[in-house]
Amino acid sequence: MTYSHEVENMCTVRKGPHHGPAPIPEEGRWVKAYQISDISGLSHGIGWCAPQQGACKLTLNVKDGIIEEALVETLGCSGMTHSAAMAGEILPGKTLLEALNTDLVCDAINVAMREIFKQLVYGRSQTAFSEDGLPIGASLEDLGKGLRSQVGTIFSTGAKGVRYLELAEGYITKVALDENGEAIGYQFVRLGKMMEDIRHGKPADEAFKNNIGTYGRFENASQYIDPREE
Repeated sequence: MTYSHEVENMCTVRKGPHHGPAPIPEEGRWVKAYQISDISGLSHGIGWCAPQQGACKLTLNVKDGIIEEALVETLGCSGMTHSAAMAGEILPGKTLLEALNTDLVCDAINVAMREIFKQLVYGRSQTAFSEDGLPIGASLEDLGKGLRSQVGTIFSTGAKGVRYLELAEGYITKVALDENGEAIGYQFVRLGKMMEDIRHGKPADEAFKNNIGTYGRFENASQYIDPREE
């Protein structure tokens, strides 16, 4: 290491006690993190691209600094979806620091990686106080039946009002209106569960009918509309 002439001529003043970093909560333990291998936990990061036309939710399960599990969910941009496919292959097996410095192509995924890095290294993980953390595969709990991301899609205008298109329960097929024309409920199809039934051999018509549900005062409506056609 090279020192300037000014520093070379200074006298030495000894440091006092050195306590190291403040401990952070990790999987039910208090850990003083000196290096990436000291980091463990499951957390989430949300990212967005520069024009803010798309967003990414990234979930990582990290054990001893190594990413052992990754769930990448994207919204609003078709190109981001393909970047997510690549990120899903690249991330597992990397250290948290490697992943932070990996070009994940899409701005939104890169930002999500940055945000989740901060969550984990500051001890703000979902598993901070869970002894031994969560098993690999735990991120799938964030998905709905049939392992499908939970999505909310609502469109509305001042002239024509609101249209529910998709909510946590599933794909909206009908919106129920009362006598005043106000939305009071909806009918939906559980797409993830429907596709699961079809994969397991049920006829498509039967799977569709078995996975229809309603929410709110759907049965009491004065009128039903197709939110995509009417």
